[in-house]
Amino acid sequence: MDSTTLIDDIKTNVIQGRVTSDDEGFDEGFEGKPATVELVEKALEEGVDIKALIVDGLTGGMNIVGERFETGVYLIPDMLAAAEAVGQAMDILSPHLESAGVESKGKFLIVTVKGDLHDIGKNIVSIMLKGAGFKIVDMGTDVATDKIIEAVETHKPDFLGMSALLTTTMREMPNVIDGLKSRGLRDNVKVLIGGAPTSPEFTEKIGADVHCADAFQAVDYTNANA
Repeated sequence: MDSTTLIDDIKTNVIQGRVTSDDEGFDEGFEGKPATVELVEKALEEGVDIKALIVDGLTGGMNIVGERFETGVYLIPDMLAAAEAVGQAMDILSPHLESAGVESKGKFLIVTVKGDLHDIGKNIVSIMLKGAGFKIVDMGTDVATDKIIEAVETHKPDFLGMSALLTTTMREMPNVIDGLKSRGLRDNVKVLIGGAPTSPEFTEKIGADVHCADAFQAVDYTNANA
């Protein structure tokens, strides 16, 4: 199998949300066939260019998933399945990135703020940014404001992404930004926020850099500002 065919097959399986050969996919005829994980491992064995594999296969597949999500063809579970395929592929590829000359585009610290346990949106953003070439520091959910500020100071990320799904918890976001200012860290990191109750107006009010309605907007912003 040539490299172009392998990359195309990886892209197709991401679109189908197939992680391994046990997964059926959204369309018929895929069950039992090699899926994203098996195809990525095969691509490594055959020396396929890793950068092309990521850009054309994984990211290319997620771009189509994004288009289908935006038009209502795919729902959140469909996008999650595709994101899981990309995430597992990137876990396999990560040890090979440096030797292949694939440099990180930057470091992204991501977190769900204090009091909020929702992580679906955060996880999708993490996986997609990892596939786009960013190093991810995922602090998880319900993270205290002082812990976020300490992590920014320690990890020195280029970007900080904060997520909240509740109107009560999104009020922690300005506390984080104020804390970054008081420690002299705000100018060193671009702050992205997202989650159902957030908005461009809220973003401007609290002094964040950008509001992301979905993971694809987060990827677009970070790529443009890396």
